[in-house]
Amino acid sequence: MKQRIALIFLLFPILALGQSLPKPEFRGVWVATVANLDWPTSRTASPATQRADLIDLLDKLKAAGANAIFFQVRTEGDALYPSAIEPWSTYLTGTEGVAPNPLWDPLAFAIEESHKRGMELHAWLNPYRADRSPGSRPRAANHVTVTNPEWIITASSSATSSIKIMNPGLPEVRERVTAVVMDIVRRYDVDGIHFDDYFYPYPPNDMSVGGARDGLDNATFATYGAGMTKANWRRHNIDIMVKAVHDSIKAVKPHVKFGISPFGIWKNGVPSGIVGMDAYNVIFADAPAWLEDNSVDYLTPQLYWKYGGGQDYGKLAPWWAAQTAAKGRHIYQGLAPYRLPPTSSGGSDWAIGDLTSQIRYNQSDPNTQGHIFFRARSISGNIKAVADTLRQYYFTNATTTPRASWLPVSTPPAPVDLIAETFVDGGQTKHRLTWKRPNFAASNTDTLLMYLITKFNPVVTTKQISDDHDQTQSGHLVSVITGQTSWVDHSPYPNTQFRVYTVARNGSISEESASAVTTSLDRDEDIASGIRLEQNYPNPFNPETEIRWTMDVGRKTTLRVYDILGREVAVLVDGVMPAGSHSVSFDASALSSGVYLYVLSAWDVRVSRTMSLLK
Repeated sequence: MKQRIALIFLLFPILALGQSLPKPEFRGVWVATVANLDWPTSRTASPATQRADLIDLLDKLKAAGANAIFFQVRTEGDALYPSAIEPWSTYLTGTEGVAPNPLWDPLAFAIEESHKRGMELHAWLNPYRADRSPGSRPRAANHVTVTNPEWIITASSSATSSIKIMNPGLPEVRERVTAVVMDIVRRYDVDGIHFDDYFYPYPPNDMSVGGARDGLDNATFATYGAGMTKANWRRHNIDIMVKAVHDSIKAVKPHVKFGISPFGIWKNGVPSGIVGMDAYNVIFADAPAWLEDNSVDYLTPQLYWKYGGGQDYGKLAPWWAAQTAAKGRHIYQGLAPYRLPPTSSGGSDWAIGDLTSQIRYNQSDPNTQGHIFFRARSISGNIKAVADTLRQYYFTNATTTPRASWLPVSTPPAPVDLIAETFVDGGQTKHRLTWKRPNFAASNTDTLLMYLITKFNPVVTTKQISDDHDQTQSGHLVSVITGQTSWVDHSPYPNTQFRVYTVARNGSISEESASAVTTSLDRDEDIASGIRLEQNYPNPFNPETEIRWTMDVGRKTTLRVYDILGREVAVLVDGVMPAGSHSVSFDASALSSGVYLYVLSAWDVRVSRTMSLLK
C-alpha cells in the first residue's frame, strides 16, 4: 500500500550557476555480439529471452556508471537489424539469413532502452571483415561472399588460419560500406557510428609489403594504384573510405558522431621506446591522417597494455591525446577490463589497480575526454569488483558526455512543471519527481532529450579514503541521467534539493533547471509519536557501532541502513518488536568509509539519522 507523505514545491527555473554540475566525461562500453561474446548469450534463445538479457546488461552497465553503449551491429558482412543489404547475423538466430521469430529489431530496441537510461547508443560496425572463419558454416545467399566473390580477398597463413575481407582497394567495396552506414543513419536514432580497427588483415594473415600475402591485391593495385607505393595506396584506400563515410553522415545528420578505435600503436618507435605490431605498416591504418583530414569526431586507441615495457600506457596515452588535441577532436582511451580474468579464463589476470591507474590518469589529463571499456561482460560480471570500484570511486556521479564544439549545438530549455513528492511504498520512504518535456525541436531531426538530475543535502559531507582513492563529497551532490520524464529516488535523505536539467544531444545542458525541495523526514514529533531513535554510539565508528531506540507500544518494525546514494546496504531489524528499549549492533567491516543513513520504520512512523564510518 502506498501512502503519500508530502507534496513538494518550487516549480520555477533556477540558474544553473547556483550549483556546480558534474564534469562531463565519456564512459563508453563495447557490447560485442561477434561470437556471442557479450550479447546475445545464446543465439538460439527466444527473442523475449534475448531482450530480457539485453535489458539486464544495460541495467548493470548503467549502474556501473556507463553513459554510452557501443552496440555491435555488423560483425562480418551481416546485420543485427533488418537490412535490405546484408543478411541477419548467425549470432542472433543461429543461422545466417534467418530472421528472428517472432520478428524484432535488436538495434531499435537497444537504442530505445539505452536512451531510456540516459545513455548514448553508437552503432558499431566492422567495415571490411567478410568471414572470420571460412568454411566453418554456410553463408546466406545474400552474403557478400556469395553475391560478390570478386570483391573478396582470402588471406591464409596455414590450413587452420585464414580470413576473408572485402578488398579495400575496390570502389565498389567503399560504396558498400558507406551504403550500410547510411542505411543505419537514415533509419535509426543513433548517437554515433563507430568502426573498429579491422582494415587489412591482422597477423598471422597480414598482407605486409614483402610478406607471403603481399600479392593478394596485385590486380587491384595495378588498376587503381598508379603513382603510389603499395603501402601508401593501401593507406589511401582506408583514408578515402573513412572520409566518404564521415562526409555522408554529416550531410544527413550532422549531430551523429563518427569515430574509430585504431590499434594502440601507430608506428614502431612512436613515441620513443614503443615496439610491437603497428597499424601503419601492418593493417595500413593511418589515424593521424584521419585527424588531419577532419574525417573523425573522436579516436579510441585500443591501449590494452599496462604501464611500462614496450607498449607502455604511460607513453602511448599522452601521445594519442596530443594528436587529437592538436586537431581539436576528442579522445576516449580504449581500456581493457577483459584482461582482468585469470589467464585460464581468457584474460590476463590483471589486478584491478592496473585498470584503475589508467582511469585516474585519463581523468586527470586535460587532453583526454573519457574512456571506452572492452568489454561489457567483464563489467556486468563485476570481475574483480570492477563494477563496484567504478561506481564507488570513479563514476560516483552520473554525468553527460563531453560536448563536441565542432558539431551542432542546440541548448535546450529547462524542464517544465516539475513536481516532487515524498511517499511511503512497502514501508520505505521514497521521493518521486515528475516533469514535462520542454518545447524543443532542433534542426536535422535531432529531437532527443534526456535529463540530468542532481540532489543536494547541505548537512551531509563524506570523505572516502582507501589505498587507491581520496574523494570528498561536500554537500552530498550526486546525479543521475535518464531519458524518461519521471524518476523515483529510493534514498530517504530529508531536506534534499533536487534540480532537473534538460540535456540535448552533444552534451548540451539547459542553462536553467527546474528545482524542488523535499520536506524533512527527521521530525521533532518522533517523541510524540512514541518512538525515539538515538544517535548511534560510537560515532564516527570503525567497524562496529550500536543503534538504540525506544517505543511506547509494540509495532511491526524495520531498521535499514543506506549508503550516500540511497542504496540499501543492511537490514538490521525486520519484525514485530515489543514496547520498551531496544538496541542492535551494526558491523560495517565490508563497507567503505563514508556517511550512512539508518532509518527506523514502525507502522506509519519513520525516523532517520546519519552516522559516519571512518576506516
